[in-house]
Amino acid sequence: MQILFKNGTLIAAEGAYRADLLVVADKIAQIAPEIAPTEAMQVVDCADRWLLPGGVDVHTHFDLPVSGTHSSDDFFSGGRAAAFGGTTTHIDFAIQSRGGTLRAAYETWRAKAEGRAVIDYGLHMTIVELNEAVAAEIAQVRDWGITSLKLLMAYKGGVMVDDATLFRVMQLAAAHDLLVMTHCENGDAIAQLQADFIAQGKVAPRYHALSRPAPLEAEATTRALALAEVAGCLLYVVHITCEGAVEALRRARARGVRAMGETCIQYLHLTADKLDQPDFEGAKYVCSPPLRTPHDVAVLRAALRDGSLQALSTDHCPFWFEGGRDGRLAGKELGREAFTKIPNGVPSVEERLKLSAELLEASRWVALNCTQPSRIFGLYPRKGALIVGADADIVVWNPRQQGVISAQTHHMQVDYSVFEGMAYRGAPERVYLRGKLIVAGDQWLGEAGQGIYLARQCAAWL
Repeated sequence: MQILFKNGTLIAAEGAYRADLLVVADKIAQIAPEIAPTEAMQVVDCADRWLLPGGVDVHTHFDLPVSGTHSSDDFFSGGRAAAFGGTTTHIDFAIQSRGGTLRAAYETWRAKAEGRAVIDYGLHMTIVELNEAVAAEIAQVRDWGITSLKLLMAYKGGVMVDDATLFRVMQLAAAHDLLVMTHCENGDAIAQLQADFIAQGKVAPRYHALSRPAPLEAEATTRALALAEVAGCLLYVVHITCEGAVEALRRARARGVRAMGETCIQYLHLTADKLDQPDFEGAKYVCSPPLRTPHDVAVLRAALRDGSLQALSTDHCPFWFEGGRDGRLAGKELGREAFTKIPNGVPSVEERLKLSAELLEASRWVALNCTQPSRIFGLYPRKGALIVGADADIVVWNPRQQGVISAQTHHMQVDYSVFEGMAYRGAPERVYLRGKLIVAGDQWLGEAGQGIYLARQCAAWL
């Protein structure tokens, strides 16, 4: 099969240029100012369209067990929604169980994706406890195609690790050339604030944000950076939300600490006042770290533009608003009596490219959504760039298409959108995964199980 994309504008991290692009089988075979079509080629006219590499979302949670339920998108529905948004690769998290092995976590998440994944995927390994056996397994994760370890500094009594565990894993990661990812919030202080609010009868969704104030994220970010500096490991701070955390990362990088950070699409558009909505509607916006202030939104947008942050992801972790009925998993309603029981997470995997397109210059947009995530997490040059030899993950983008985000039209398996009514300009028209057309307008052409597992190379520091 040969596909010739004619007359398009290729958007690369380095800039934009007019070119034709030829796909042979599942790879990009040629890029040139002019490629003459032959009878063997299917020609796709891309006049007035952009050609992008398929998006790479390095932070998703499909089929994640949380608070006695699971996130409502699995590897089929979540991957399909991602594809409709122009994302063709994602990295999810295999999460160690208490008393369990890393290998068991890896096998569990591979089984979740088996026969269901519709876009290509990789895995991070989340460590929740460390002993001698687990320490020995850390040396093996690269054999499974995993080159990144995540640890959470929040959710006390659950997946939170203490500083001793965090630092020891960082030392082991440095020894085995692995990247460490950190969820940075001060879990001890948050647990106390939560207990204080509950004791005072303050149980509404708004107290979720008030119990997780920005200084506790900034403090934990500073602490993680200091520990990584001493351990000598490569660090990636996930879902940065506030000015204090951005400044901590800037200072560390300026003194040579090998550290990077991401933010997520929801933090570029939404603020904490969303949690104040009546009739429990604020629960739709409960995620951790929480939404912040308009000032923080402006800081995050600027940090993406100036290079202070290196990637844009989603932390996609959706839950039904009215779950537990009509075959639905339980959802946000679990926390009606106390904000601490609201499953944390928002649906966003479909909207990342559309809702960031007008915030960023085109090449920077592709760098943050495609190329840099791929390079950081060991998928480049196979993914994240339109270059000869790369997988033919190609998005035909109409920069003039306009629309409005709505739960009535999105493809995520959830009954609301946190971006409801938000206008966008620019959207994918056709999405190809390894040379196969899987999205054409509103038509789904993909198949369950077509997504493949990606064994990743060592991470890169940008």
